[in-house]
Amino acid sequence: MNEHLFEEIVNSLVEAVLVIDSNGIIILINDEACRILDLKKEEVIGKPVLGTIPNTRLHIVLKTGEPEYDKIQNLNQKTIVTSRIPLKSENGSVYAVMAVFRDITTVQKMAEEVTNLKEIEALLTAIIDSTHDAISVADDKGRIVLVNKAYTRITGMSPKDVVGKLATVDIAEGSSLHIEVARTRKPIYNARLKVGPARKEVIVNITPLFVKGECKGSVGVKHDISEIERLANELEDTRRILRYVKARYNFDDIAGSSPKLKVAIEQAKRVARTRMTVLLRGPSGTGKELFAHAIHNASDRAKNSFVSVNCAALPESILESELFGYREGAFTGAKKGGKRGLLIEADKGTLFLDEIGKMDIAIQSKFLRFLQDKEITPLGSTKPIKLDVRVIAATNLDLERLVEEKKFLADLYYRLNVVPIIIPPLSEHIEDIPEITRVVIMKLNQEYGRMVEDIEPDALKILMNYSWPGNVRELENVLGRSMINMEPQERVIKKEHLPELTKPTGTSASVKTGRLSELIAEYEKQIILETLKKHSGNKTEAAKELGISIRALYYKIEKYGI
Repeated sequence: MNEHLFEEIVNSLVEAVLVIDSNGIIILINDEACRILDLKKEEVIGKPVLGTIPNTRLHIVLKTGEPEYDKIQNLNQKTIVTSRIPLKSENGSVYAVMAVFRDITTVQKMAEEVTNLKEIEALLTAIIDSTHDAISVADDKGRIVLVNKAYTRITGMSPKDVVGKLATVDIAEGSSLHIEVARTRKPIYNARLKVGPARKEVIVNITPLFVKGECKGSVGVKHDISEIERLANELEDTRRILRYVKARYNFDDIAGSSPKLKVAIEQAKRVARTRMTVLLRGPSGTGKELFAHAIHNASDRAKNSFVSVNCAALPESILESELFGYREGAFTGAKKGGKRGLLIEADKGTLFLDEIGKMDIAIQSKFLRFLQDKEITPLGSTKPIKLDVRVIAATNLDLERLVEEKKFLADLYYRLNVVPIIIPPLSEHIEDIPEITRVVIMKLNQEYGRMVEDIEPDALKILMNYSWPGNVRELENVLGRSMINMEPQERVIKKEHLPELTKPTGTSASVKTGRLSELIAEYEKQIILETLKKHSGNKTEAAKELGISIRALYYKIEKYGI
């Protein structure tokens, strides 16, 4: 090869090249090597490598004949990565050693900067994760790019549920403020929204993010006010039994797509558009109240009152006065100024009577007259009041048997049973468990302040092989106990987190037989006993885990003789 051409090729390489002969004399060096080493070619050619090139190891490779690849070497203020390769003759003797190296000083500085940036990012992440308020960051298109741990606790939605999606994904009631700020480039303060599947109420502040005068997105801070409002509401003695609330759920909140459940949902949707009285039937824990909320919200009464009453939670005298109201002085202990009844509170709206099968026969008679005449007379009054109230009733009892036993008025039964909707037990739509489970996990994330994201297939298989005598309510209880068994950093429910399920499907030898109401009562008693034992007899904590009021727990303790 032409010597001039060879020199041109070597000097055109982006890597530095330096070669010594068998005596350790430099015989070749290209322009890039001269630049990195800050040497002139004529000053090094023919000179010994040792003493000419700082920190060299070429003489060592010449002696050992062993190559050295991708070694980091410091040269004054520069850092290089070098490979030292011995060139051998046919008999194996080393006749030259070649070094190929590259200046990585700039790359190393960039790597250090990236490391510093990662440390800063980790610090900022730790800071925002330590805050009690939910923080969400969106880009300039209104898509969520980052959320903190408190966000999952408050909304019930994990990062994988929301990151990369439009900031409408977590809004249960209201409009996306991230998108509004992306449009207007102006901050929004003290807006009230409801977020997540449990529709938790929050106050939100959203501020645009400007970088060098350009809007890059927005940051939102959500402050949970539901706890404050809950404590305020508990000043009412009957808050958990008698709820003057706006119905929280709609048909989209009913998880499941099995044929039996779809039939119930379609029936409920059709009747929602009418003013007919509805009777929701099904075992305890199947979601009858959820259906009642959905029917109200799908009706033309959605903007009016939704009043819920548990007929089993109040004794006869109190239930009568709560339903129909009373005038001042109507009886000993009557409140000064009297009391508006719940039927009056529900005027132009909906009254939901849960566990109506346990309503006392005397009150049934008076309530039947209201259904017939659409008017009531408060206790101690002689003046009837005309009302427009849509009634939704629910029961897990066999009303037909109660009618036969003279424990339920036949006329009231026929008035209520205009549109019966049968809500199937969970054992009849097991295929819905995966969908229901994921919805319940999001709900429990909010209640327990956890960040559970999913359930593993093996654990899900166990749930689907269980008979669920307590239905969806029992499933919620099992998942809640599973979360308690998890470590704080764990994100997926595993089979070892599940409590023992004692009645798996397919083991008929272990399944008791008898009246369904008695079996459910026995199971409910067992659950209450276990929960009380778990909380060392603390009834407040037990009621909280069971998802019932402290008054309802006392009622059940007395009922079951616990």
